[in-house]
Amino acid sequence: MPTLFPAAVWIALAVTLAAGLATALGSLMVIFSRRPDPRLLAFGLAFAGGAMVYVSLTEILGKSVDAFSQAYGPQWGFAAGTAAFLGGMGLIVLIDHFVPNPHDGLSVDDPAFREHNRAYIKRVGLLTAVAITAHNFPEGLATFFATLDNPSVGMPLALAIAIHNIPEGIAIAVPVYFATHRKDYAFIASLVSGLAEPLGALVGYLLLSRFLTQPVFGAVFGMIAGIMVFLALDELLPAAKRYAKGHETVYGLVGGMATLAISLVLFKW
Repeated sequence: MPTLFPAAVWIALAVTLAAGLATALGSLMVIFSRRPDPRLLAFGLAFAGGAMVYVSLTEILGKSVDAFSQAYGPQWGFAAGTAAFLGGMGLIVLIDHFVPNPHDGLSVDDPAFREHNRAYIKRVGLLTAVAITAHNFPEGLATFFATLDNPSVGMPLALAIAIHNIPEGIAIAVPVYFATHRKDYAFIASLVSGLAEPLGALVGYLLLSRFLTQPVFGAVFGMIAGIMVFLALDELLPAAKRYAKGHETVYGLVGGMATLAISLVLFKW
């Protein structure tokens, strides 16, 4: 009996699901611990940002240019890959414009959480969950297609996105928990938001699987690279700097790049 998807697709979906579930892990940190160490959180966010920037610019963008070059030649291939990269940045800018991601400004120290306005807090939680869920779709696409093409690239990228998803889970769980005083509601809200990543990957694959030509691969990888670089620079590094007390941001950034670089070298041996 033929399987619904090839094995490589199931592996890519599993990796994307694991990265998405890190959002639920963030909610558990809210429910079962007092407060995460801000310096460790700063290092982890910067680590993820460094890994995402490095893999986007050294591997994923290169795959876009290579795919376009096979179809159109090296000169036009480089131009098309660059255009796709900038297009990915433009896409995430539009998403940010219409559905702003508020998780950077949400914490237990926010005045909204010191007030006893549960209706307001509940609304903040809902808006946060919707915004982060919208941002998780392109992240799921990035993890899925990178893993589908080359697991040695996709798995380190999934790890970086998983680290990035933990504070997003915290951002969702905090207002939901404060508004409802229900641990299960906080967990479920974060879990549903994280599941947007494998859902986005599945929808993207179903829409594009019949059209996976070299130019389509080039466009997908170029846009993924642009999205990842934008997310790292716009969300991860500023958030890391806000939590840092010393040099955690730069140490995490360099550590993420170095770890990703070494892992790619080892995967190629």
